[in-house]
Amino acid sequence: MSEVIDLASPFRYATPADAATMADLVHFASEGLALHLWTRIAPPGVDPWTIGRERAGRETGGLSYRNTVMVEAEGCVAAALIGYPLTDTLEPMPANLPPIVVPLAELESLAPGTWYVNVLATYPEQRGRGWGAALLSLAEQLGRASRRRGMSLIVTDSNTGARRLYERCGYREVARRPMVKNGWQHPGTNFVLLTKPLPH
Repeated sequence: MSEVIDLASPFRYATPADAATMADLVHFASEGLALHLWTRIAPPGVDPWTIGRERAGRETGGLSYRNTVMVEAEGCVAAALIGYPLTDTLEPMPANLPPIVVPLAELESLAPGTWYVNVLATYPEQRGRGWGAALLSLAEQLGRASRRRGMSLIVTDSNTGARRLYERCGYREVARRPMVKNGWQHPGTNFVLLTKPLPH
């Protein structure tokens, strides 16, 4: 996160020690896509979860712990937000981007100048306690701190529960792209970009 704000309990910024927990929550939020990708790139004999933990523990990259806020409830992590500001002018997509993530990159490119909610996830046993809405509210504070003009996120068209939450919080659909599954087992058909203006 390029700009930080002071956090009060139950929120805290992540540290490298949170990498394993982050990998879990990224797996939940991506509906299995992250683990599918980690499995495809893991060298022979390497646990795919190791790839996820290594990425979460890095200093840079979208899934870095430096872009992450954790929710601590009753002594354990309940939920997490991973997000960051998108530049006003996005770089062209790399030519070697895996086809499965091209639709996601295309949608992200349609939301320059926004604060992008990459991951919003809650452990199953902690759901229904309002952590998702609380983290979305916090994301907007971070968006304002980084002087973004709006918020953005991507959801699958089959994840109706998450979409209801986002729409209750003011997000609206602006574009969608067909999924490229390449062996990823998922009931959805499209990725959907939702955005929300962010008045200052």
